[in-house]
Amino acid sequence: MWIRIDAHSGVPIYLQVARQIEEALTAGVLRPGDKLPGVRELAIELAVNPATVVKAYDELQRAGLIEQPRGRGTFVLERPVLPETERRLRVRSALESLAAEADRLGFTPEELLQALQEVLRQRQGHPGEEPEEEKPHAGR
Repeated sequence: MWIRIDAHSGVPIYLQVARQIEEALTAGVLRPGDKLPGVRELAIELAVNPATVVKAYDELQRAGLIEQPRGRGTFVLERPVLPETERRLRVRSALESLAAEADRLGFTPEELLQALQEVLRQRQGHPGEEPEEEKPHAGR
């Protein structure tokens, strides 16, 4: 599976799993009706405790992104429209995690902003704009 766990990120593993599944929904990698791996199957694949996967799936179910009909598995639901405050909270949380990781890696605020702008340009489909050649960062 495409889920990657970063034990050093400071983000709980269950949230990493839930966020990556949610990102896959947003990106269209997962679609409504798709079946997710079983709890034990995903736990083995990610080398995590099954309780971690249960917690991630519970988080996704509370958010209205998946359903778990008893005995049938776990399925992706239609993507609900989140209230503006929830959208902002989620983006802020993701940005705080990103800023902490960039700080841990020694990026300056300017370097982080430049990298974010490059990613946004690529996601918006500006193929004529090649990312700048990576330069070693000066650190602090």
